[in-house]
Amino acid sequence: MTNSSSDSRALRKFLRHKPAVVASFIIAAYAVVAMLLLFTNMITMDDTLQRVGPETIPGFSSVQNPEKRLEDAEWLLDRIDTLAGREDPRAALDSFRDLGVRHVAEIPIEDLQQRVEEGWEIYDRLAEVEDLTAAVNGTLNSPDAPTGEVVLADLQQLELKLDELLAPMTAKEKSTRWFEMLFGTDRQGRSIFYRSVYSIRVAVLVGLITGLLSVTIGTIAGLLSGYFGGWVDNLITWLYSTFASIPNIVLLILLAFMFDGGHIDEPLNRWTGGLLKWLIGGRLDETLIPVYIAFTATFWIGPCRVIRGETLKIRELEYVQAATVMGFGRTRILLRHILPNVTYLMLINFSLLFIGAIKSEVILSFLGLGVKKGPSWGIMISQSKVEVINGFFWQIGTATVLMFFLVLAFNVLSDALQDVLDPKHV
Repeated sequence: MTNSSSDSRALRKFLRHKPAVVASFIIAAYAVVAMLLLFTNMITMDDTLQRVGPETIPGFSSVQNPEKRLEDAEWLLDRIDTLAGREDPRAALDSFRDLGVRHVAEIPIEDLQQRVEEGWEIYDRLAEVEDLTAAVNGTLNSPDAPTGEVVLADLQQLELKLDELLAPMTAKEKSTRWFEMLFGTDRQGRSIFYRSVYSIRVAVLVGLITGLLSVTIGTIAGLLSGYFGGWVDNLITWLYSTFASIPNIVLLILLAFMFDGGHIDEPLNRWTGGLLKWLIGGRLDETLIPVYIAFTATFWIGPCRVIRGETLKIRELEYVQAATVMGFGRTRILLRHILPNVTYLMLINFSLLFIGAIKSEVILSFLGLGVKKGPSWGIMISQSKVEVINGFFWQIGTATVLMFFLVLAFNVLSDALQDVLDPKHV
């Protein structure tokens, strides 16, 4: 009855913490997306690597400057024109997959080439203008320069010609296309929406698995160290003190680098007869396993210290002493009397480590030592360096915003858990 009453009070206190409730819904939304990506083909890795249009298209159908619109038109005209001139033009055009769900219209090749030529005529007329933006703004100082209305009309006509080169979309294709282009494209013409959403799967997996492994290892080591003392305490204390003396980021980079290039795979596969390759379907550095190992090797230290300190205090309390006098075994005392009283510390540390793992993954991936295969927020931020220099912020902005909300939600939730569960805060 006492435990039930205490749990009810904790739940009521948590529900009164409105920011924590909102944070819980945000975290749940990220978790649902991650599970859908993990167990369904909603967005696959191939989708994140597939080109869906011209490079550096801004999101939310933002209006581009005239030069960029002309550049994108040139890209599509050139691709279709080249493919239409192949020995087997129909097969070449049918294999054109650089527009996502959109594909070239299935019309006679002669009609297609005629439309391409008409598009090139409009393009050549616009390419002769010295500065399209200045012409549109009416600031181009040239007596022969076309007016802004003429330039915009030609651009619109050119884009209509391009649309005639492509097959009409079904309702399903239109909705898919909307998502493909929602946040624009990167420098390789890939969908930023697909890449940023798929990265949620990577972030949640890294945070969840790293947090669970680190808290589990740290809790076991902390309980053993704090309860048994003696040489066990000395060994565990020496172990985490040694790891803690190495700068965290340096140790993470060192451990991540050890797995790079398949150096560890070769001896393991040789000793096990190729078992490792059969289990993971490739090399270790192509999976998230090196990231899990690198993070867990450093993140267990925090929970271990906290649990050890709390165990040292709890083992001196009267009910633990009474259980010892009554002859209960050490395992029972640890599991029945000490572990339940440090559970709140495990939850708090998990929420903190979840955040730390996500941020560390971004740093390692940015340095090229984290995720190697597929997208992640760190890889997106790293690949957006040139884009930012050129004033294109959609990729780095999308990755940063998605990471910001997840990290902020866990920060708010961890503070709320400490207020609700920590006896010192009651």
